Amino acid sequence: MEITKMASDMVVRLTQDPHSTRAKREKVLEVAIGREVRAFRKAQGTTVAELSETTGLSIGMLSKIENGNTSPSLQTLQALANALSVPLTSFFRQFEERREAVHTKAGEGLKAEREGTRAGHQYNLLGHIGSNASGVIVEPYLIELTAESDTFETFQHGGIETIYMLEGEVDYRHGNDVFTLKPGDTLFFDADAPHGPEKLTTLPARYLSIISYPQSS
Repeated sequence: MEITKMASDMVVRLTQDPHSTRAKREKVLEVAIGREVRAFRKAQGTTVAELSETTGLSIGMLSKIENGNTSPSLQTLQALANALSVPLTSFFRQFEERREAVHTKAGEGLKAEREGTRAGHQYNLLGHIGSNASGVIVEPYLIELTAESDTFETFQHGGIETIYMLEGEVDYRHGNDVFTLKPGDTLFFDADAPHGPEKLTTLPARYLSIISYPQSS
């Protein structure tokens, strides 16, 4: 009864939302429920026809639910939960899970020290999201090189890195290769190989460096 009440309260909160985003939120909820129903069904190797027979719901109705095209009643959700042997509230987990976003205003990036940092190399961390459902950590940096910047020995770290050149021109080494990067150029590479700016051709230079790697288990 408590589980049913939790789900009921959740639906009531959404349907009583007085704001203009109510319809959008209800649609998101329908899609989230549909994805969970499909995922549980497939994980158990159950066909839509078999689930229809077990629950008494038509194949057409099940298709609408799984595709997020209808808002199932609590009675329907309870029938699905019983048939799939899962808690009713498990259908809401993707909707309830927190999704983070980080907005960094111009000039407000956090200055950061990274391996290989030398004089005149300014690293600004533009945002960071820690542990998340994707299992991936992504660190975006804005790197600025000035006339006082030093070139330096290449360095290595785990993960995949993407560089997008904004201003200036540099020769960037990756392993045994050197790439000339100009505004608009992108370099995408395995960061385990030695890499770094080798020649600063036109300064000042600025580029985005986006590093992604698996989060620690």
